[in-house]
Amino acid sequence: MTKLLLVPLDDIVVFPNMNVTLTVDVGDEDRVLLVPKHEGEYAAVGTVARVTDRVRLPGGAVAVAIEGLHRGVAGAAETDGQGRLLVEVEERKDGASTDERIRELETEYRAVVEEILELRGDDGRIQAFVRSIAEPGALADTSGYSPDLSFAQKVQLLETVDVADRLELALSFQRERLSTMQIRQRIREDVNAGMEKQQREYLLRKQMDSIRKELGEDDASVVEEYRTKIAEADMPEAVREQADKELARFERMGESSPESQMIRSYLDWLLAVPWGVRSDEVLDPEHTREILDADHAGLEDVKDRIVEYIAVAKLRKERGIEPDKRAGAILTLIGPPGTGKTSIGESVAKALNREFVRMSLGGVRDEAEIRGHRRTYIGALPGRLVRALPDAKTMNPVILLDEVDKVGADWRGDPSAALLEVLDPAQNSTFRDHYLDVEVDLSQVFFIATANMAETIPGPLLDRMEVIRFDGYTTDEKVAIARGYLWPRQRERAGLQESEVSISDDVLEVVISEYTREAGVRQLERELGSILRKTATKIVTKEATPPVAVDIAAVRDALGRQKFFREAAERTAVPGVATGLAVNVTGGDVLFVEATASPGEGLTLTGQLGDVMKESAQIALSAVRSQADRLGIDQEAFERRFHVHVPAGAIPKDGPSAGITMATALASLLSGRPVRHTVGMTGELTLQGRVLPIGGLKQKVLAAHAAGLTDVVVPERNRADLDDVPEHVREKLAFHPVMSLDEVLDIALEPAKSKQSRPHVAA
Repeated sequence: MTKLLLVPLDDIVVFPNMNVTLTVDVGDEDRVLLVPKHEGEYAAVGTVARVTDRVRLPGGAVAVAIEGLHRGVAGAAETDGQGRLLVEVEERKDGASTDERIRELETEYRAVVEEILELRGDDGRIQAFVRSIAEPGALADTSGYSPDLSFAQKVQLLETVDVADRLELALSFQRERLSTMQIRQRIREDVNAGMEKQQREYLLRKQMDSIRKELGEDDASVVEEYRTKIAEADMPEAVREQADKELARFERMGESSPESQMIRSYLDWLLAVPWGVRSDEVLDPEHTREILDADHAGLEDVKDRIVEYIAVAKLRKERGIEPDKRAGAILTLIGPPGTGKTSIGESVAKALNREFVRMSLGGVRDEAEIRGHRRTYIGALPGRLVRALPDAKTMNPVILLDEVDKVGADWRGDPSAALLEVLDPAQNSTFRDHYLDVEVDLSQVFFIATANMAETIPGPLLDRMEVIRFDGYTTDEKVAIARGYLWPRQRERAGLQESEVSISDDVLEVVISEYTREAGVRQLERELGSILRKTATKIVTKEATPPVAVDIAAVRDALGRQKFFREAAERTAVPGVATGLAVNVTGGDVLFVEATASPGEGLTLTGQLGDVMKESAQIALSAVRSQADRLGIDQEAFERRFHVHVPAGAIPKDGPSAGITMATALASLLSGRPVRHTVGMTGELTLQGRVLPIGGLKQKVLAAHAAGLTDVVVPERNRADLDDVPEHVREKLAFHPVMSLDEVLDIALEPAKSKQSRPHVAA
């Protein structure tokens, strides 16, 4: 017998191997007897427990940590001098047993418990705990952990000292639980079989909630997971508050609520934004220039501006100047297709060591594509900009807004208006997406926009952009690009090695001038690909033996007959035809204006001309009529029906810059003096015969050079724009800045014969 301090427990039962903390004062006792007490009655058997720790609580109370050891049968009791109750205890430890009956009971008990856990949907933790218990007595005591057992049943289990009897009792309790659960499950299945889908889903959700509560596996685990992610994300304070607010809503509603999935999607997107993550920039202007030069030929203006941006950023960083959110760069590259606008963005990202994301805006008509949808809509998503940030995994990527001039507008809104805030350095630090509804700082993003034409970009949007013009390449630049970039790339795609095929610069120039007419080099690359594929076929079929040198004959064989001709001399050989210079979405081009006269009155215009161009033709006719005496033209010659035609009638044409070309064609027709075949011209004409400036001069000059013209008539007020023309092109052309139609006609028309020819009038 052992005397131990009696510790009564109200309405709870502590079994051996349990660890509990009790707010009782046990003095200096190392061991105590824990006896359950219910409605004033003590159980006959208690648990001998060891005091493992003592803690002094605020207010003077004492708490002790106690570990249950084994059962103890209470005997005679007496009080000590301090008023505490000491009892004689017969300690009853569970001995080792090899009884066959006990092993059978143990096996059956484990099987029943596993079935219960399977019905409850245990995640494996409780099952692993039960399997880890080897002692049969301790295994039976695991029933005491069940919240389904009443206090009386737990006391009964504690008072059963014999291991075999205790296992039988525990097994009977568990069988009752299993039977009850199976009955409930059958009832649920029978009820569910006759319910409508919506009612069935509702009941299942409620039952899932109930099961989770019983198992202690409610939505707390999901909430904690989100709470941990939010804490780890480096969110701004306002964004964190919004995330916590939504998480609190989710916690109140529970996962069974129809709105819970929408909240989870919102939190997932909020966490997907890489708040606070930035790429480590490499701010080295020289390194940047090397990369840009290696990736692209020409484009000096673009390269200079990017190098300037990096140099300024480096200087501010070295001098400790705080970043200015309003000083962001919004570069817009405007020029013909195939000139390298899109690929320059990748080179900039590589030079800066930033991530690169390309967003194609061509054909986008829904404002929500930029700003996102409101969360109230089914299938709502953030806008493309917010979706681009998780793709980049950083807040300071290079984002290329491709084809910004092709953004449309309809009843769903105007996406270009939504871009106003994005592309304004003074506003995009507080960009607010409709879906996230929090401020997203886009000021660290390096935006590069591309477009083919500035005219189709809305004025307010264009005002926020720093425009860099991409003009067409000269023939020499195209040869260099073909040699350094296009030919090696297409050769590799054709499976050929450098030693197997070669091409000279002269042959490349033939391909450029006779098979392509473009400002960029896309068609040139296609033609080179055709040549190389033809060469590869000949090598495979043994028609040719490496190394193969591609010559003019091989070009003709691969590409067919010549597609483009320098026809200015032939077209302007008769009076009434003038060579103009135009610019369109694909770059500069040569435009022939033809004029004829026939009996009748009025002016006919053909060639699918726009309203502005039609007015230019009428102005040109009036201006020439005012110059009739000077040109030696009889006024009666104007009493005819004039027809002005601009060939390539399937292509729409508009703009005022063909004014002097139309006037020259009419003057040539009426005076009988042909236009010099080496002259190309561009300029707007007024009714008084003054020549006004035009745009796109560089592209027009490059087109004149490619067409073989040697003299270019330009408005005097465009003289300064000639500095943009490459020097080697300027050296090959003679420029004639003019202020009036008189000067144009003096330069463009062949000298008058000694005897004036009769006006050229069509039959």
